[in-house]
Amino acid sequence: MSQTAIIPQTTPWVLPSRGVVGMACLIIAESAIFTIFVVAYLYYLGKDRTGPTPRQVLDLPIFTSICLLSSSISVHLAVSALHNAKRGLCSLWLAVTVLLGSIFLGGTALEWYKLIVHDGLTLQTNLFGTTFYSLVGLHATHVLVGLVMLSLALIFSLNGSMTAKHTGRLEVLSLYWHFVDAVWVVVFTVVYVLGR
Repeated sequence: MSQTAIIPQTTPWVLPSRGVVGMACLIIAESAIFTIFVVAYLYYLGKDRTGPTPRQVLDLPIFTSICLLSSSISVHLAVSALHNAKRGLCSLWLAVTVLLGSIFLGGTALEWYKLIVHDGLTLQTNLFGTTFYSLVGLHATHVLVGLVMLSLALIFSLNGSMTAKHTGRLEVLSLYWHFVDAVWVVVFTVVYVLGR
């Protein structure tokens, strides 16, 4: 009597979303770039021969940081609303995300205005100026790119072009935005907490 082998039935493997894989690759590459800038900032910290120093000119950007970090919640709620085919709610949460991100970017612009005009800190002033504007500027550029993409998503949502079937695309965009927020935690810690 021969025994037949019982082959367990398995679920077929499904390829991961190309958008998620692509965004994961972008985030890994961007993380490497940010790591280089953070290491440079830390390496040159305190090696200036002239002022101003971080302690003399930097204030903690608490309000704008809360706005940016809160925008991760609102973009998540936008994705959830779109997934549940609640386009109006999705538009609302996208608008909140864009508003919070814009407040953060506006706060960064005001900080830079103060540093340049009132405190005399420019890229050429000293090593602190060079590394500060490079690191914070790199992050601000990423915020700006994210805001442009989120604004486009908001426009598509408002005019009815974005529906529940586009949830995956909005989720990929939200991954980028979560990355930008996570990077800010590192930048805030390095520049405004450890650097002062």
